[in-house]
Amino acid sequence: MQKDNDIVKLLRVAVVIWLAYFVLSASIDYTLKNPGPIEEYCYIVNFIIACFMLVISFWSWFQNKLGKIFLPLLILLISILPIVANQIILRFLFQPPLPPPEALFSRSVPFLLIALLLIAWQYRWQHILIFNVAVAAVNVAIILTVVPRDNPALSAALFAVLVQVFTFLVVGFFISVMMGWLRNQRLSLEEANKKLTNYAQTLEDLAISRERNRIAQELHDTLNHTLSGLSVQLEAMKAYWDIDPATARQRLDKSLTAARSGLEETRRVLMALRARPLEELGLAQAIRQMAEEAVTHSGIALDMAIADNMPPLLPDTEQCIFRVAQEAITNVIKHAKAQKLTVRLEFKDNRAVLTVQDNGTGFDIGSTNTGKTFGLLGMKERVEFVKGKLNIITHIGDGTTVQLTI
Repeated sequence: MQKDNDIVKLLRVAVVIWLAYFVLSASIDYTLKNPGPIEEYCYIVNFIIACFMLVISFWSWFQNKLGKIFLPLLILLISILPIVANQIILRFLFQPPLPPPEALFSRSVPFLLIALLLIAWQYRWQHILIFNVAVAAVNVAIILTVVPRDNPALSAALFAVLVQVFTFLVVGFFISVMMGWLRNQRLSLEEANKKLTNYAQTLEDLAISRERNRIAQELHDTLNHTLSGLSVQLEAMKAYWDIDPATARQRLDKSLTAARSGLEETRRVLMALRARPLEELGLAQAIRQMAEEAVTHSGIALDMAIADNMPPLLPDTEQCIFRVAQEAITNVIKHAKAQKLTVRLEFKDNRAVLTVQDNGTGFDIGSTNTGKTFGLLGMKERVEFVKGKLNIITHIGDGTTVQLTI
């Protein structure tokens, strides 16, 4: 059975509070006076009932065995046992004069209040009303049975029952209303959590889709360029194979060079998929290493200023900065024909700022197919995902500056 732990905990707390009240009340009575046999009986029997309820609250096997009927049975026992012990059995054990009826059923009120709390916690307002009517009917029936109609104590006893009923109705109503609010709030939170989960999953799927498109585009550009050049060289070599072997050999050498270059570029793209330097070295060192390796065989002078005291950033933010830097530097190496590359990464005014600048040929950003030529579309999508700002300043013949701010 999937039992409600909140109900069990509530029962334990209520019984412990009742036992504390019972011990305090008994201590006062035995200190200030000597309780009579009836009072001693009430103390003993109520203490036994409270201990029995406490044992049940910790008895997991019993709770699992009863399953769904555990709580209704528990409420029934809490309601019936005190009434039977304090108002029915007591009248058979002791001879008159007995305490007035309202004094006897008042000893059952703490237990009935616990039952009321459990009902209000778990059930609806209608169940609270049924419980109050049933308890009032039992008390009235007992009073009418043991108190003669002409006895003045009858009106006092019935009035006490009326006070108890309305008190329980007010308490039960407020608890029921609060529980209704809690249930609605829980449902709202669950719904909001589902929407948030779906939203997060959608964002993740979108990011994965964009990354796949970017990688597919980069692989397409690399392999298409390499294989197209290789195909042209092989066709030329085929044409010169019989009539000019020397030229054919030159074409073969160029084909091998193109194949090796394409293989190296493809390997670079595939290795970049995991961004292992970012995971192993951290953002600053990963960018430094990536930039140094990129310009190794390019002949481009590298001016690098990367702060070593960068604070820890969110993984998505670090991934975005690294990928934008990688894309921008790769574009400089492949397309800019630059003599100098400047890479700066700093943290100021609670912002991470990446700047990649070159003195190359530049381009017309308004007429360029950014999705296929320079990969700028992929960079912009990454930056939008982490709510950053990407600023690209470029003019033909005047170099390019890519600045990312998060």
